[in-house]
Amino acid sequence: MNDFEKDVQAKTNDVVDSGLGFLYSFLFFTVIFFTAVIIKAVAL
Repeated sequence: MNDFEKDVQAKTNDVVDSGLGFLYSFLFFTVIFFTAVIIKAVAL
């Protein structure tokens, strides 16, 4: 067996980490988008 397989750093599920990364980045870009929409609406 590989040494890296014996001594893993995190035993958590990678799907959860990937889902949270996607969610956080999606929320971040959503906030940027709506900030731009609000600024454009106020500037009219």
